[in-house]
Amino acid sequence: MIEDIETIDEFLAHRTSDVEEAVRQAAAAEIMPRFRQLAAHEIDQKSGPHDLVTDADRKAEEYLTEALTKLLPGSVVVGEEAVHANPVTYEAIRGAAPVWIVDPVDGTRQFVHGDSGFCTLVALALDGVVRASWTYAPARDEFATAIRGRGAVLDGVFLRSGSPEPGRDLDIATSHPDYTTDEQKRALLGLSVEGVVPRACGSAGLEYLAIARGELDATAFSWEAAWDHAAGLLLVEEAGGAHLTLTGEPFRVTGGNALPFTAARDAATARRVVDLLTAGA
Repeated sequence: MIEDIETIDEFLAHRTSDVEEAVRQAAAAEIMPRFRQLAAHEIDQKSGPHDLVTDADRKAEEYLTEALTKLLPGSVVVGEEAVHANPVTYEAIRGAAPVWIVDPVDGTRQFVHGDSGFCTLVALALDGVVRASWTYAPARDEFATAIRGRGAVLDGVFLRSGSPEPGRDLDIATSHPDYTTDEQKRALLGLSVEGVVPRACGSAGLEYLAIARGELDATAFSWEAAWDHAAGLLLVEEAGGAHLTLTGEPFRVTGGNALPFTAARDAATARRVVDLLTAGA
């Protein structure tokens, strides 16, 4: 319990390692025992064949909901699976209480197929501002954290996104066509130009980590669900990157963004991607 800790800053100064431990324990208890061991009855569809949920998603989110609210009394959780069951719970992102934004298994499709490209995403936000994030890829044993104003770290090493090499094609991960409207498809076609190499994205959280590491130049995403973006966008920011919507404003986890939007290794690349998306639209 943290009765003696009164502010988010104090919480983050004292308890970030406890959050990391909770994330690791959730993965150890509920995710990894099911990795490559899922039975058919443990897998369900939500909106369609590309939108899957498993017992690992549900159980890990339940574990994290209990653990995180115990660590920070008075906080609330907005988790992907709870919101799917009751969409009204998403409104807590816009409330006054500290909110944990949780994606228990980001990259469920990869998880179901036995691919290691999935992660657990946790972000802590207050008043619409993401203050800290935790990104854990348990099958790869990689753990990244970001604290606003204090940098981004992967397994103890500070991350710097850097800038794309001049003259080299930009590598950009984009939304799967199944999750784009006709208007968004037209915008994304703006990336089909010389000097840009777009590809379909995998786990959003791991794409953001790749930007923070300087391994991917940018993303172009067409959906707003905060659990997919909150943790990774702070990771990118704290590594030196930037994110912009079509109106040239940073992405807001509270919603109302002009889509598609981009996250990129530096501000100049983010602006270039937005210009291409705008031209396509």
